[in-house]
Amino acid sequence: MNAYVPILVLGAIAVLFAVFSVMVGTMVGPARYNRAKFDAYECGIEPTMHAPTGQRFPVKFYLTAMLFIIFDIEIVFLYPWAVHLDVLGAFGLVAMALFVVNVSVAYIYEWRRGGLGWD
Repeated sequence: MNAYVPILVLGAIAVLFAVFSVMVGTMVGPARYNRAKFDAYECGIEPTMHAPTGQRFPVKFYLTAMLFIIFDIEIVFLYPWAVHLDVLGAFGLVAMALFVVNVSVAYIYEWRRGGLGWD
């Protein structure tokens, strides 16, 4: 149990800091509310009202997010390899070269297909 005490103390400090920051921000910060502050921010574009039945959100935004997550997770696998490069030797170098080729092929495929372009 003694091994977990520093983790619990750090978690308690984080929670206390978060609560303290929110409370001080609400007490000290200005409270001048107007209509513009309550409107949704759409990067300068006036928000449009959707039909009561709902309107589909364009799928290209989800695809871009998924591509980012996939490539981001694949690149994270490079960090452990870089840390233990001296231990892995030639096998690790060949395995990582194949991995980088695989990621590059997927990236080039998406690029040529137009999945990374914004319309």
